[in-house]
Amino acid sequence: DFGRSSELAFVVEPSDDIAVQEQPLILYCQVEGIQPITITWRKNGVMIVDSENAFMLANGSLYVSRFQRVRGDGSSDEGEYDCMAQNHYGLVVSRKAKIQAATMSDFHIHPQNAVVEEGGVARFQCQIHGLPEPVILWHKNSMPVNTDNERYTLLPKGVLQITGLRAEDSGIFHCVATNIANVKFSREARLTVSGSHSTVYKDPMILVGPENLTLTVHQTAVLECIATGNPRPIVSWSRLDGRPIGVEGIQVLGTGNLMISDLTVQHSGIYVCAANKPGTRVRRTAQGSLVVQAPAEFVQHPQSISRPVGTTAIFTCVAQGEPPPQITWLRNGQILETSDHIKLKNNNSTLSIYGINQADEAIYQCLAENSAGSTQASARLTVLWADGLPSPPQGVRAETVSATTIQVSWEKPLQNTKEIIGYVLHIRKAADPVEMEYQEAVSKSTFQQLVTDLEPSTSYSFYIKAYTSRGASKASEVTVVSTLGEVPAMPSLFIKVINSTTVQATWEPSIKLGQHEGFKLYYRKVHLSQYTGPVLLASNITAYNITHLDASVVYEVKLLAYNQHGDGNSTVRFVSLRETVERTVLNPPCDCMKDEQNNKTSTTGIIIGIHIGVTCIIFCILFLMFGYRGRLLMCKNVEEQLSTPQIPRSQRSATGLVLNGATRRDRDDRDLNGKQLDMNELERLFPASPSQEQQEKGITSAHSLSAPHDETQISTLPLDEFSIIEEQPDPLPENPLGSSPAALAPNHGPANEG
Repeated sequence: DFGRSSELAFVVEPSDDIAVQEQPLILYCQVEGIQPITITWRKNGVMIVDSENAFMLANGSLYVSRFQRVRGDGSSDEGEYDCMAQNHYGLVVSRKAKIQAATMSDFHIHPQNAVVEEGGVARFQCQIHGLPEPVILWHKNSMPVNTDNERYTLLPKGVLQITGLRAEDSGIFHCVATNIANVKFSREARLTVSGSHSTVYKDPMILVGPENLTLTVHQTAVLECIATGNPRPIVSWSRLDGRPIGVEGIQVLGTGNLMISDLTVQHSGIYVCAANKPGTRVRRTAQGSLVVQAPAEFVQHPQSISRPVGTTAIFTCVAQGEPPPQITWLRNGQILETSDHIKLKNNNSTLSIYGINQADEAIYQCLAENSAGSTQASARLTVLWADGLPSPPQGVRAETVSATTIQVSWEKPLQNTKEIIGYVLHIRKAADPVEMEYQEAVSKSTFQQLVTDLEPSTSYSFYIKAYTSRGASKASEVTVVSTLGEVPAMPSLFIKVINSTTVQATWEPSIKLGQHEGFKLYYRKVHLSQYTGPVLLASNITAYNITHLDASVVYEVKLLAYNQHGDGNSTVRFVSLRETVERTVLNPPCDCMKDEQNNKTSTTGIIIGIHIGVTCIIFCILFLMFGYRGRLLMCKNVEEQLSTPQIPRSQRSATGLVLNGATRRDRDDRDLNGKQLDMNELERLFPASPSQEQQEKGITSAHSLSAPHDETQISTLPLDEFSIIEEQPDPLPENPLGSSPAALAPNHGPANEG
């Protein structure tokens, strides 16, 4: 960086101007920097050659002797001028200065006659175009209007307002327009003040509201608003967006005109004029927009930099204005063309030059321009080059190893190799911009590098630089090679059973599988060796229904992705439809219309069902309770009737026992012989007690014969619910044929309960 004093820069640049016909014009241009400096001028991009009419002064300014809007040959001195300065470091171009001829047209709006009642409002207007903007003054009866009168308001755009009219205000009015080009007079108009001040009520009314204005910062805006009514309305101003108008630079002209001095961009907005009837909410409104433009100016200037060969140079240029300026870059005064190693980013605010070499050494300029004006800033790029640096590495070769790996090899430079401390391999996709490049460092004794983690079927470019402690060599030749293609990855397969004969295979989106052309789907019964398929599916398909399947067997489904390099690994899933069939049998499809109708009475059905269930439970409990008590009583009666003496087990078969009452036929035959039961059956129904004494006893249970029953009921009660203790009754007479039913009549004496 040589410091600002050595930089080639403008001290004074040409500015916009309005020239007078047949008058001389001077455009100033002053430059500083390392001499020698050459200054030249251009008009509309064309070099100006010194002539009798236009030539350059010794200080670098341009002198036009007789400015003419249109010359005899049809040319014009109007246009955009800039000056260029050049030294051995580069060339810079000044901002463009817009030069226009001073003119004035005829009046296109003249004042009109008016008849207004006393106390009213009169307004006259005249308009004329010119460069520069004409100054308009008003005359009454051929004399300048007295501006000291508070009832007379002169607005910049050629408007005269007279409020609170009186009889002496009557007269003849006209306006006078003046600029450096000419002076012109408008037509005359008569004002007649009639009658006396009226006391009749009149609603407020806005005669003229604000017009839309587009101005530049630091100018003055006048928003007109004139209202009438009886009583006289009160005029107020506000912004449509609700923001306060403020007080600094704000002034009210006359009875309601708003003037804003020293405009800023923040003054832009829509302004609302309101005419209010005093003491009421009756109002009338009118609105107009104000747009304030700001010429481009720099927030951040580009800075001159020095960089070694092969590195990256970055210039930043940030400008603001209203409307937002456009940024253009120049290189030594010429429009900068982007390329693989010259890139513009961030709306042209950032200039990046990659892998710089000596040819990139120049002066770079940033031009910011909008409709309100333009500005420029420059910076110099110095490319550092040290003597004795290595020459570029030789014989760079790249060989494809796999779909993701390339091996790059090279030979050492031919010159100045003693100071080499290492090599840097520069890598990028051939289709990517230069800024996407990345590097890998390699030791000075290594002449090959295995580059991994690359993308399949992709072209890559490689070049090498040799580095020393004083800088890098120039880049080697660039070599481009492509990686091998690879088959797609395994898709993630999911199987969903749709019904008893159909399943749906789904898989993830294709973006996760790498480069592929589509899918192949296979399926088979597991006990068979041959697959059905392949079913070829496009790469954008992610689901497929397999139909007409047999629900009684298990199926194997296989899916793989493929491309021009072959088939990828497959994903296998097994599926059975048997459970679906069983669920269908157990749970047949519902009749939805019928269910919908049944749902209307489901609540009532549930309540009735609950009542029926509770009633059944209660009856069952009562039945069990009474039945249990009846069996206990029967057991007591049986216990009292067991009065026969103990007999050996061998003789017990001759003893007839009646279980739980006898049938009618038994009662008819009880006088002849008793019914004999197998003791094994009794032991099965009433297991013997573990004690030896109880094992010796016979247990007989009989139902009372006094009740005439026609049915025989046999019940079994577990012994843990009751026990029978046998008493020793008086001996009964032996009956070798067995006890008759009469002998087993119930004994209603007391019995011991266990």
